[in-house]
Amino acid sequence: MRRTWKFLVGLLVGLAALTGTADQLMQRTLRRWFERDLQLRSDLVLHGMERALSTALQLRDSQRVADLLIDITRDDRIMAAALCSRDGQIAVATPELPAELHCPAVLERIRQAAALPLRDAISLHTGRVHLTLLPFAEATQQPTVIALVHDLSFVDRRESAGRAFLLVAFFVLGAAASILALLLSRGLWRSWTDTLRRQLRSDVSEEEFQPLVSEVRALVGELSRVRDHDRQEGRWSPARLRDVLRSYVQGEQVLLLANREPYIHTRDASGQITVLHPASGLVTAVEPVMRACSGVWIAHGSGSADRETADADGRLRVPPGSKEEDRYWLRRVWLTEDEERGYYYGFANEGLWALCHLAHARPEFRGHDFEQYRHVNQRFADAVCAEAQTEDPIVLVQDYHFALAPALIRQRLPKAMIITFWHIPWPSAERFGICPWHRELLAGLLGSSIVGFHTQAHCNNFLEAVDRFLESRIDHSHNAVVRRGHTTLVRPYPISIAWPNPWAEQAPSVSACRESVRKELGLSSDALIGLGIDRIDYTKGIEERLLAAEALLEQHPELRGRFVFVQLGAPSRTVIPRYRALNESLEALAARINERFGTDRYKPIVFSRAHHEPPTVFRYYRAAEFCYVSSLHDGMNLVAKEFIAARDDEQSVLLLSQFAGAAHELTEALIVNPYDIGQASAAMHAALTMTAAAQRDRMRALRSLVAEFNVYRWAGRMLLDAARLRERERLKHRLRETSTSASAPDLPAWARFGVPL
Repeated sequence: MRRTWKFLVGLLVGLAALTGTADQLMQRTLRRWFERDLQLRSDLVLHGMERALSTALQLRDSQRVADLLIDITRDDRIMAAALCSRDGQIAVATPELPAELHCPAVLERIRQAAALPLRDAISLHTGRVHLTLLPFAEATQQPTVIALVHDLSFVDRRESAGRAFLLVAFFVLGAAASILALLLSRGLWRSWTDTLRRQLRSDVSEEEFQPLVSEVRALVGELSRVRDHDRQEGRWSPARLRDVLRSYVQGEQVLLLANREPYIHTRDASGQITVLHPASGLVTAVEPVMRACSGVWIAHGSGSADRETADADGRLRVPPGSKEEDRYWLRRVWLTEDEERGYYYGFANEGLWALCHLAHARPEFRGHDFEQYRHVNQRFADAVCAEAQTEDPIVLVQDYHFALAPALIRQRLPKAMIITFWHIPWPSAERFGICPWHRELLAGLLGSSIVGFHTQAHCNNFLEAVDRFLESRIDHSHNAVVRRGHTTLVRPYPISIAWPNPWAEQAPSVSACRESVRKELGLSSDALIGLGIDRIDYTKGIEERLLAAEALLEQHPELRGRFVFVQLGAPSRTVIPRYRALNESLEALAARINERFGTDRYKPIVFSRAHHEPPTVFRYYRAAEFCYVSSLHDGMNLVAKEFIAARDDEQSVLLLSQFAGAAHELTEALIVNPYDIGQASAAMHAALTMTAAAQRDRMRALRSLVAEFNVYRWAGRMLLDAARLRERERLKHRLRETSTSASAPDLPAWARFGVPL
């Protein structure tokens, strides 16, 4: 009722405004009509008496002229008339002619109207009367002017009556149309809701409708819960993610498929088994999600002691030594050297990695590598199906290593909810077509229920590739692909890190970290530290990073002996020649810069090529004056967000490549083009000289964003989208089954035609 009153009040205000506007418009329109009517009547009068006036003027019969003018004024609309010569004298005038309209005043009005020489009729307003001036030439060729004064009182009366009628009619029609539209919409809504209520009531008599009713009721409840959850206030956290699984996914099993395992067991030189955390952005992001989900992580067992620490099926509980609520299963899959060489080093990294990154590396595709890639994808898909405890688990497929797996899993688990996330950039359709097996890869990914990317641009590139290479229908309004009756949603989900970050919370204070790092590197107490942390990969721009540090020392000699750039680099994929050459190139570049600017006690470049555990990494994050992320092309690069999480002192500066996916979110960083060495070195100098207040403002904004858009939100949004999609698919399946057994006329319209809610 309150909404109805608000609507009616708004309606009255709107009609009043429209009425005022219409009143002004009608007034101007009616005035123009009456003026035109007066002009026409004046012309008719003149033409009717033109011959008689000419004769009287030729005879110099003033009385006859006066009589003719009096005859003209017998019309109740003409008040007075006059005959004026062009020199301003009154030849003849009727007694009622107002003094202010005598011939001199009339001719002055003509001059003001720029109407001399007089050739056409002129209409002038003067108070409550209307003056029409008509040129008239007698036989003596002495031009004269006939002035007709019209009484406008009749115009006012007609205008008032017309305006009143039109305004009332307009208001009544507008109000009636609005009220009719309101009643019609409320009636249609009531009719629709009554129909839905009848279908949802538990006392429906037809047995064949009971499955449909239960599905519709479940869908309505589910969508209501999802909307309520979306309106919840508060930050995403492990507890909230568990609530999503419990409330919207009904606590169903979550299976995660990734090439990299979160914990690697290795045997060191002394024979002791140690646990390593791989230097992987994927592991950094996804591992906190699995702790919250308590599912099964299926990965390649690559550690030298992995078999010893797992059971006969390759399974073990992780994280080691953690609380039971944070633990999940790790299922390891063993690969032969030939499988790993062809699937991982060959097709995945020499082929797809180089194809998807615009970093000047030529992708290499070999038939043997793709066969191994296909074979290993089948093995991992079999492992997923073996771990599935229901026919419709939630499967999270991670990254470019398993482009074929979604379709393979779909074949055996057709009801599974498969969410594939592609952690690296997706290239343009033209570039993707370089891969000889591009159609097979696209078909494999379209076995997913949802395919996720970091940015909308990557989604657009994927849809373009599907549109070009596969026979399918692209639903651009919903960012979806329909192929062979199966719908795949394509969505951007920018990945992030856990917040609060456990490693940042466990790290010592900033001052303690800075002191320990300086002592460890043999630096002075006033040393300025720049930092870079990456896997050693040609896409990370490490060479460009070191060249920028060299340019900084060239341009600012005062920093020599004090500024040190520390590069922590974890060796990666050294089996591939391109990576071995990169390691050697970086070692040589660091040595050259140190030789150029260094001394016996000072080395401006510290290049530590080794694996570093998270506590060490976060200690360096907290000790640095700035961190430089110089990716030449990257999906996201979580080093930037880890660095932000480590700086709870709200100091230090982030330098970020414009070609990293994180640059779309972290706009308060110093965004640079890593290829522009001069720009990057200038940004380093700006970071070293930035005031504490400016650093605080930037870092506070960055920390607020990463805290809000954390990895639990990333996973939660995907799971909520999966929950919505699952409920729609279940209802669609039930409607399809019911429609074959129920009579179509008894079904509501949206059920008869299979329209999704």
